[in-house]
This record gives sequence, structure tokens and C-alpha cells, in this order.
Amino acid sequence: MDYLLNWHLTEEDVAYLRSLNQFSEDFLEYLANMRFTGDVYAVKEGEPVFPGEPILTIKAPLIQAQFAETALLNIINHQTLIATKSSKICRAAGKGAVMEFGLRRAQGPDAGVYGARAAIIGGCTSTSNVLAAQLYDIPVAGTMAHSWVMDFDSEYDAFLAYAHAYPENCLLLVDTYDTLRSGVPNAIRVFRELEKEGYRPRGIRLDSGDFAYLSKKARKMLDEAGFPDAIICASGDLDEYSISSLMQQGAKIDLWGVGTKLITSADMPALGGVYKLAALIREDGTVVPKIKLSDNAAKITNPSFKNLYRLYDRESGMAVADLITMREEKIDESRPLTIFHPLETWKRFKVKNFRAEPLLHTIVENGKLVYRFPKLAEIREFSQKELAKFWEEYLRLDMPELYKVDLSEQLHSLKSNMLDSIRSGRTEELG
Repeated sequence: MDYLLNWHLTEEDVAYLRSLNQFSEDFLEYLANMRFTGDVYAVKEGEPVFPGEPILTIKAPLIQAQFAETALLNIINHQTLIATKSSKICRAAGKGAVMEFGLRRAQGPDAGVYGARAAIIGGCTSTSNVLAAQLYDIPVAGTMAHSWVMDFDSEYDAFLAYAHAYPENCLLLVDTYDTLRSGVPNAIRVFRELEKEGYRPRGIRLDSGDFAYLSKKARKMLDEAGFPDAIICASGDLDEYSISSLMQQGAKIDLWGVGTKLITSADMPALGGVYKLAALIREDGTVVPKIKLSDNAAKITNPSFKNLYRLYDRESGMAVADLITMREEKIDESRPLTIFHPLETWKRFKVKNFRAEPLLHTIVENGKLVYRFPKLAEIREFSQKELAKFWEEYLRLDMPELYKVDLSEQLHSLKSNMLDSIRSGRTEELG
């Protein structure tokens, strides 16, 4: 919304466009004075959403809506992608906190900063990106570097200097030379000296090797030395799958630092969100639905001005299905509702004893912001609460159950009639 409500072309922008010899002076003057004057409807940040759903709707003069397309897709696709990856990683970590460590591997500074913010929404508790922490009031966290250890004559001297610099937050990187033969023993030695000065150590960090084996051995060594409260942190090419595997192996890891595979969403580096014209509104207010066809049924768009509802079971409070409807359509919660797959319409499901909650909220009205943006910590908390309303079958990493996203009968009827008209050559009936 910061982008949308503050766009403008500078004199330099207009001069560049003029130099292309593609645009009339009237058009350039229009662009120079154009501001966003439309409406925006969107799901709340942190809301779980699914393929095929309208998560943001722009209602505006066509040129404004088209002008916004690329920027909105860039912003929403990237940050949704990173928040989703973060959510998977944090769920895999269970009770263990996850630090976002990805800036050095991000696709440029903006991706690192905005990606860190999205990672917090997804569930991370902190970031090593100090600029993102400053901009968005994110807890900042990090540990010592290998270069710190290598700068000293011995590992012990490096640990001791670090402990003196950060006596209340001493977390030592123990894998520079040999994790179990020197790293952990030297850390314990320094921890004992800290203890004499009245401080309790924070813990150790593993950054390479067999994390399951090393964490178990290190945990035993720390416990026997009298430091059962010292945590073990792990970092190094982690993702939801490796973390899940380590958890199943009984790894003794309390804190995770995840970078590359989080900030780049390594296994799915792009999100295919689209931005399509769904309707035109005539001067008299009549809504003229529009539809895009494709040989691929999944790419046929849903026409008209729409709304999105989430159906919850009243007894359990859990999400049952999402329903895409016409904008002004109302759902009667007092009667059973039959929903069906938008493509495979023979797949039907009857919902009883449910409540329907609209997910699209008015954010901007007539070019003015009418929505109060919550703080980032509030968005993260909201996201966690909403995720808890989905059964584990929908959230598991391997072969998750397909969550139902269906069309209302009214919307499905409109879509079917439009498809029949186009295929029979009766396109004049659509307008």
C-alpha cells in the first residue's frame, strides 16, 4: 500500500518516456499527474491462502489498475513465497526457535530486507539483518563468526575475548577446528570462567558436520560439566526437511539459524501468483464480467467481482473449506451448503453446522487508506493462530491433504455460461 498510495512520475521519468518517442504529450501529462484513486480489497497479512483464491482485488480506473500490476505481483509473490517457506521451517522446528540468517544469499538487498520481514510473519523469531530489524522492529540476533575465532592465536583465546565482550549473551561457535575435541571443551572452559564472574553462558553453535551426532555428544558434555541450561544452536544449509529429519533422530538442538534455503525458497524459488482482469464497470454501475480462456483448465480465470469466505466447523472451530463467491453474494449459515470442485464438479461435499467468515477486507477506499495496519509482531501472532485452525493433514510436509477451495453455485453458473457463450461464438451476450 505504501507503493500504491505514493506512486508518481518525476520530471526525469517523464523525460525518459518522452525520449522513447512512443507516447503523446497528452498521455505523458496524464501520467505525470496520475495518482491512485481506486479501492483495494485484500486478505490480512499472515492469513493462510490457497491456490486459485482472490487474495487482493483492485477496483480502479483501468489504467491505474494496469499500472500497478507488475509492482503488486513482485511484492506479493516474493513475500508470500518467503513467508510460506518460513512457516514450513518453523513448524518443522517445533518448540525450537528459528533465526532468519539469509541476507548474504538473498537475491539483492531489497529481497534480503523484505524477505526478513516476511520470514518473521511466517514464524521466525529474529533476524541477523540489522537494517530489517531497525525498519520493522524485529528482534535482532546472531552469533560469532569463524573469522573471529581464526583472528586469535588459539580457539580458547578467541572464546575468552568473546565472553568478555558479551558476558550476558555468550554463545560460542565451536566447529572452526574440531567440534568435540577442541570446540566444546574450550567453550566449557570459558563457561566456567564466566560462571566465576557471576554470568551463565548462553550456549554453543554448530555450523557443520553431523548435527544429530554432534548435538547429542555436545549435550552430554555440557550437562556433565554443569551447564544443562546452555542451549545448542545449529546453522548451515538447513530447511524444513533436514530439520524434520534431525528432530526424528533425536537431535539435541534448541535454536536454529536458517539462511540460504529460507531467503531464496530454494526448492520453489518463484510463486505463480497472477493478476487478471475480472470485470469492467460501466458508468451506470453495471458490472460486466470478463474471463480468460486457456487450453489448461486450471488457467481459466474466475470472472466478475468476487469475495472469499472461509468455512469453519462450529463444533471444532477448524477450517473446513474456502468458498469463492460473487461479491454481493450472502451465505446462509442456517442451511447445509453443498460445495464442489471448480474443475472436477462431480466432487461434491456437504457442509453442515458451519460459520462463514469473509477474508477480503477493505484496505483502501477512493484512494484513501481506511485500514489500520497491525505491528509485525501482531501479524506473526495472527498467522500462528490462523494456522492452528487447520488440521495437521493439510500442513504436513509430505503429501498433504488437498484443502478444498470451491466456487459457489452462482459463480460457477456464471463461469459455465460464459464459457459456453465463447465456445459457441456468442460473445456478444457477455457484455
